[in-house]
Amino acid sequence: MNPFLHLEYEPALENLGDDYYDEVAAAEFPQHILRFRNDSLLPLLRLQPEAVKNEHFIEAFGKFESVTSFLALRYHGYQFGEYNPFLGDGRGFLYGQVRGTDGNLYDLGTKGSGRTPYSRTADGRLTLKGGVREVLAAEALHHLGVKTSRCLSVIETGEALWRGDEPSPTRSSVMVRFSLSHLRFGTFERLYYFKRSDLIKKLLDFAIALYYPHIPDTKDKYAKFYAELVARIAQLAAQWMAAGFCHGVLNTDNMSITGESFDYGPYAFIPTYNPQFTAAYFDYGGRYSYGNQPFICKLNLEMLQVPLGMVVSINDLEAGLVQFDDYYNSAYQKLMLQKLGLENLFIPETTDLLAATIKLLRNTDIGYHQFFAELASGFNLGWYEDKSIILENASFSAEIKDNWRNLYYQCLTKIAPEERERLSDRLNYYNPQTALLRPVIESVWQPIVEEDNWQPFEELVGKLQNRE
Repeated sequence: MNPFLHLEYEPALENLGDDYYDEVAAAEFPQHILRFRNDSLLPLLRLQPEAVKNEHFIEAFGKFESVTSFLALRYHGYQFGEYNPFLGDGRGFLYGQVRGTDGNLYDLGTKGSGRTPYSRTADGRLTLKGGVREVLAAEALHHLGVKTSRCLSVIETGEALWRGDEPSPTRSSVMVRFSLSHLRFGTFERLYYFKRSDLIKKLLDFAIALYYPHIPDTKDKYAKFYAELVARIAQLAAQWMAAGFCHGVLNTDNMSITGESFDYGPYAFIPTYNPQFTAAYFDYGGRYSYGNQPFICKLNLEMLQVPLGMVVSINDLEAGLVQFDDYYNSAYQKLMLQKLGLENLFIPETTDLLAATIKLLRNTDIGYHQFFAELASGFNLGWYEDKSIILENASFSAEIKDNWRNLYYQCLTKIAPEERERLSDRLNYYNPQTALLRPVIESVWQPIVEEDNWQPFEELVGKLQNRE
């Protein structure tokens, strides 16, 4: 018995009706090789990893031997500021929805599973490298504390694909994404395009009941939903920024109504602190640059007011959005303090330290992730007594300014002696030694291309999951 085929799938989205999706079939592939299985997610599905065979993944998520309906969701979106009414799930579908042991309803969504009515001229496939990159991004972000979707499996499917951004022909795969919701900002934007306020209201009621069940069923529930979404997106932007992560394509169809990060295409972790850094080679104007992410998230929330405004007071929506900057700044400050090993906010010392840290990283060639990793690995209790030895053995010690050392030392002196060991624990927890920079990804991809050697990839996944 295949446990994936006998999970208690809930047709929550299916029950909304076919105004929101099209039923589709999966492609048939010439080959099925399981390349990644995320055993850490299985207990959440009430499954024990040792009871799930590789063939079970292949049957369910490669050959799609399922009795459930597959749904390609309909949505539109603003792509690089231009409205596109020809979107939708073009190479994936909603496989099913399953209640986790934590009480949340999770979506299993495919990527690379074949053409749909929204594929346009594309082939509906996913390259193997694309699947590998998404696994790495999701695991890295999750273990850095970012609210993100994750990958349940990646199966190589034996087709030769042609792509303009990869040496071609390149290998193919199908991936299953594990997320809180398949619904996007663009899902609402499509309904506004057709002036269907009734369907917007129906979708809002559905989203609140399922993903915001703590919001009471009162007249102001829509305003409260939007205000909480603003808070969630602000916190997500802060998580990306603290993690040194650039998503690359923050179109409105890549924004989830649960405030969850997903869909990792041309992403990159920044090598050095550079607000102008862009991840996508086609982002010529730097619209989705690293430093622009909080602004874009806020702008996308503002654009979401247009469809929501068909059923919610604009004044209520604006009142929710006005809190974005405060939410973002508070979350970012807290996350950056954690990376510095600090838990409590000391005014003005920690405020000055954060500003000095960003200034130091911006004005030097010190690697962003390297700085925090060496801060963690080099920490010793002598720093509390002698500020001159703070980071003295770091590879970049000559670039550390006395002003930064003085400010860090002032914060250290405010920590109670019994709390000092916890500072070291925080430094190591929030600053793993492995950073998912582009050369690191290429270093595990090349053995796959040249020798079909998956060991470096598996070892890297293990390091990311163990925060090494």
